[in-house]
Amino acid sequence: MKIKLIPILLITISVLSCKTQKVNTETAPNKESEMEEHLGITNTEWILTELEGEKVALDQAQDRNIRFILNAEDNTFNGFFGCNSGFGNFSLEEGNRIRFSQIGVTRMACPEESIKESQVLEVFNIADNYTLDGNTLRLNVGRRAPLAVFKKAEVQKDLITEKYWKLKTLEGKEVKMADNQEGEIYFILKTNENRLTGFAGCNTFGGGYTLEEGNRIRFSQVFSTMKACLDVDVDEAAFFKVFELTDNYTIDGDILMFNVGRRAPLAVFEAVYLD
Repeated sequence: MKIKLIPILLITISVLSCKTQKVNTETAPNKESEMEEHLGITNTEWILTELEGEKVALDQAQDRNIRFILNAEDNTFNGFFGCNSGFGNFSLEEGNRIRFSQIGVTRMACPEESIKESQVLEVFNIADNYTLDGNTLRLNVGRRAPLAVFKKAEVQKDLITEKYWKLKTLEGKEVKMADNQEGEIYFILKTNENRLTGFAGCNTFGGGYTLEEGNRIRFSQVFSTMKACLDVDVDEAAFFKVFELTDNYTIDGDILMFNVGRRAPLAVFEAVYLD
């Protein structure tokens, strides 16, 4: 009798083992899908379209709309809340859970607004989960109606391309053209083949660039002529370092700032409209 029980026991263990493996393989795609959804909301600029059930009027100038970005590299977020800029940390967990922490804002004096920034801040303070549906992101608390609805921002290349950008400040210091300088320091992003061209104070330079969602920008293969301008007081090395480090930009009308992470701008430029 005991001998006959052994095969039966082995069959039972084998069946249970197969069932366990089946469960594990069935849950794996769910986790992959969830990871893809997490990636779908990071490194993307989200513009507010609805707050507490009410539609939000949008400005054609995308940089004036209430918006935020989740930075996947360091789990920080930054955004614009109508007058002040906001920043902080975030965490993503299973079940589309999201938490914002260490939230801070600048303290500019703001005119009367149609949307109170305190309402926007409250969304980030209490949101604990999100829903992603194509290009629409909803921040929620519990199973209530969405606290806020956002849409994915389009990459607006025309805001910074094909414009003459004159250098105004470099590493926080005002830049003035030397008397014997051949021309002012500037650059242009040409849409034809994504080419960068410009003048660094002594040498002309060029290279490539890419623009991505969330005001991301990267420069590549930057090169310059090799003239020696010993009598011209200009730090070309510091200027070229800007193109090496920059990973995002901020634009406010005719003012363009090149940044790396959330630090103070590496350089500030002003648009010049040539006849």
